[in-house]
Amino acid sequence: MDSRVSSPEKQDKENFVGVNNKRLGVCGWLLFSLTFLLVIITFPISIWMCLKIIKEYERAVVFRLGRIQADKAKGPGLILVLPCIDVFVKVDLRTITCDIPPQEILTRDSVTTQVDGVVYYRVYSAVSAVANVNNVHQATFLLAQTTLRNVLGTQTLSQILAGREEIAHSIQTLLDDATDLWGIRVARVEIKDVRIPVQLQRSMAAEAEATREARAKVLAAEGEMNASKSLKSASMVLAESPIALQLRYLQTLSTVATEKNSTIVFPLPMNILEGIGGISYDNHKKLPNKA
Repeated sequence: MDSRVSSPEKQDKENFVGVNNKRLGVCGWLLFSLTFLLVIITFPISIWMCLKIIKEYERAVVFRLGRIQADKAKGPGLILVLPCIDVFVKVDLRTITCDIPPQEILTRDSVTTQVDGVVYYRVYSAVSAVANVNNVHQATFLLAQTTLRNVLGTQTLSQILAGREEIAHSIQTLLDDATDLWGIRVARVEIKDVRIPVQLQRSMAAEAEATREARAKVLAAEGEMNASKSLKSASMVLAESPIALQLRYLQTLSTVATEKNSTIVFPLPMNILEGIGGISYDNHKKLPNKA
């Protein structure tokens, strides 16, 4: 294989802005020498123009004649910037909150919803954030909106409502991979609210109510079945001892009497009524014969 063919990693590093050859050339060294001489001549005054203060949570990316001065940003503390030939850009390294406005999303089961969220990210490479993208915060904001719509568009409404954590983790992974070349590290993604149409809310509420009613009827039927089995077992026990049935009648009367009721219902065994009915029928049948 030809040794002149470079690997993909090497090509990416060569295409990376700021990692290329940083030699100033003849004109660059000439301008640098003149600027340095001017600083020495006007020393007491020029020093105040050259010294810059970078805060603890900031980094400075210095451009000298249009080229990035170092692969790593400078700061915090005092940095030296030469007038006329040096330009620096401050980059904030603190965590930034990106509030995603409500997005109109059509889910996989053809339900229109509005979903909003929030993304927490920070810049871990100031050089990449300045040199590889025009506006890193605007680019991250637009990418977060697009990724939210694309991911939620592949999910059903029930999956969105039940699996917010899994969906947020998937969005975080996609954003982190896409913004790595920009020097961005996504710390957290959260889905704040899922809004569905009012008519669909009513349909879902009716469906949930019908499900609860069906479950209640099933439970009531199971209770009746268990009660009937218990009553059957009790009737079999009472059938073995008629005296036990009489004692149960007396216990029921005692319970009714303790509640201070003015009406007392005294149950009679069915065999007594059948016996009375049989006697009356026999007497009625014998009378015409005697006549």
